[in-house]
Amino acid sequence: MKNAFRCLLVCFAAAITLSVSAQSVKITDAEALLEQAIAYHDPDGNWNDFAGEFMVVSTRPGKSSRHSLVRMDHPRSYFRIEINLDGIDTALELQGESCRLEYQGQTDFSESIAEKHRLNCERARMWRNYYSYLYGLPMKLRDEGTRLDPEVKAKVFKGKKYQVLKVTYDEAVGGDTWYFYFDPETHAMQVYQFYHDESKNDGEYILLEEEVLLNGMRIPRKRSWYTNAEDKFLGADILLEAGGSKE
Repeated sequence: MKNAFRCLLVCFAAAITLSVSAQSVKITDAEALLEQAIAYHDPDGNWNDFAGEFMVVSTRPGKSSRHSLVRMDHPRSYFRIEINLDGIDTALELQGESCRLEYQGQTDFSESIAEKHRLNCERARMWRNYYSYLYGLPMKLRDEGTRLDPEVKAKVFKGKKYQVLKVTYDEAVGGDTWYFYFDPETHAMQVYQFYHDESKNDGEYILLEEEVLLNGMRIPRKRSWYTNAEDKFLGADILLEAGGSKE
């Protein structure tokens, strides 16, 4: 009886120890942290089937604000951005790799206008990649060609503690080094940072503020851009309206 009681005490103490340890364990595996972050931002797995639109106003010091209406339909491989800048309306559209360009609602315009307003298919692909990548994070870190460093780093940035993922890419995808900063409790992505050459401390960091719901996904409402070296403010992208459906 004594031995049995002693065993129960030992087992109970071990159970308490395991419980306390489990509560204090932090995610130290990159894949596990990424999984938690995606579960926070896209709990229903809607990103790959996203079909909707959102309005973004982009501000830059000393420059006019740019208003962009972005439409994306991933199942149809469709992308369109309608830009208003200084009273001029332009649009760049991709259906697969088929390209359509518009100036003031017209598809017939001069080469000089195309050059001045950068209306070309390469620019259309740049905008598609820009919005698909930044507004699809952290889900886009599952894409082919992404190299996820297996170690999760604990860092303090701007006085706050984060768990950080380091990401590089296959040469065909990109040459920059990226760091993604996640809240250690909620796993919300709150900062990201990139370097062209980390030894030179070049590149930029982006602070993510607030959140809106877009097709059931938690998307940062405001992105503020700064240089790594000088801590200089470069501008902000603010999500004004968001909507969409999976239809």
